[in-house]
Amino acid sequence: MSAILYAFEDTIGIEAHGHQIYGTLAIPQEAWSAVVFAHGSGSSRHSPRNVFVAESLHAVGLATLLVDLLTPAEERVDQFTAQHRFDIGLLTDRLLAATVWLESNCSQYEFRLGYFGASTGAAAALVAAAVRPDGVGAIVSRGGRPDLAGAALPHVRAPTLLIVGGDDGQVIELNRTALAQMRSEKQLVIVPGATHLFEEPGALDEVARLARDWFHLHLNA
Repeated sequence: MSAILYAFEDTIGIEAHGHQIYGTLAIPQEAWSAVVFAHGSGSSRHSPRNVFVAESLHAVGLATLLVDLLTPAEERVDQFTAQHRFDIGLLTDRLLAATVWLESNCSQYEFRLGYFGASTGAAAALVAAAVRPDGVGAIVSRGGRPDLAGAALPHVRAPTLLIVGGDDGQVIELNRTALAQMRSEKQLVIVPGATHLFEEPGALDEVARLARDWFHLHLNA
């Protein structure tokens, strides 16, 4: 595989209602759309899993913004108290701030935007998409908690792909519950033999393939 050439690749700071959050923005040359990654607590923009999926998207011409929705101080507190990880309102506000930053600072590219959410970040992605129904073209959730999006689910217009590990039984049921409430184009894919973190051989490759195909189909209009 040939090396990916980037027009931009660096860490960026985002002002979010008086707090500074950070993201990694990577724009391949000839990028045609962009995907914002919303991580759950305990993960980050440095996560090897997130980086792996992002690089697979770069290979097909998608820019990515991997953003930490909590400040470093909030993340440290959350590791002990869990007070932020299920605050979907806070996570959604931060994701919307990152989305506005990307639109404002990369307007010359005229990107169509997608969201890739994991764990509680998937709920934030769905609520943000409901808030901005014309601004999000596609959503992919990996091992997510879309059920936590609650009343926002019927208002999501973006085509949504839910990916869950076949050995992640409780999360499968939560995703099925959320799927039943959604009215947009939607699909649930269960990856056989995969657990919650998709650490089994080939499992994350399947996630990356599914995400690439979904974004290519729905952001390439």
